[in-house]
Amino acid sequence: MDKLELKGSWNVLKGKLKQSYANLTDDDLRYEEGKEDELLGRLQKKTGQTKDQLTKWIKSNTNSPRANRDFGE
Repeated sequence: MDKLELKGSWNVLKGKLKQSYANLTDDDLRYEEGKEDELLGRLQKKTGQTKDQLTKWIKSNTNSPRANRDFGE
């Protein structure tokens, strides 16, 4: 998977994730640059979604062209 770069839109996306998956905590949604795989691993564990499903969800819920490009578009 390409590098996840969501710095600018992360707070908005985090809110959308909490709305869609109420069981996520702030610790689950902790984003650290360079540790994107850890973030996706936490999300996979809590949501039951695959990495591909989460990637598609993130791409469809962000308006950032950079984030979309980083996910292969």
